[in-house]
Amino acid sequence: MTVSYTLLGLLNEADRHGYDLKQSYDRRFGTARPLRFGQVYRTLAQLERDGLVEVVGVEQGAGPDRKRYSITPDGVTDLERWLSEPEDPRPQLQTVLFTKVVLALLSGQPADEFLERQRQRHLAVMRDLTTARRGAALRDSMLIDYQLFHIEADLRWIDHAAGRLDTLAAEI
Repeated sequence: MTVSYTLLGLLNEADRHGYDLKQSYDRRFGTARPLRFGQVYRTLAQLERDGLVEVVGVEQGAGPDRKRYSITPDGVTDLERWLSEPEDPRPQLQTVLFTKVVLALLSGQPADEFLERQRQRHLAVMRDLTTARRGAALRDSMLIDYQLFHIEADLRWIDHAAGRLDTLAAEI
């Protein structure tokens, strides 16, 4: 869903070809996970089907024709609505960590050792991100800060869970 709105936002800035959209997306948002070309064109097809973008030109080249896309007034309205709505927190990783702790306790595995390994993994990623942040441009630095803050929250939860393993084990 976010990819759709990101492409709408990029088209709101200027009309673009699919290739240009992918390059702009990757440069601004995809440093950690670039967008696949297939996803760009599938998303554009869905947005066109829904009346949120339209083809405003076709250019011929050595390969397939290049369609130039533009955001429609309905697309602008939908983008503005999406931008104005706050997002619900999504603690997907914490859910996975919690599930692993419970399953470790249920199966007699050492949940405290799992939590310690997870803590060490989080700290290693945190060190790598901190190193990468030192020479990063502001937009990349802000994305890294976002990731670091989430890792810090995960680390607080890991410490909290480690302190309550005996109680949780008795409860389950």
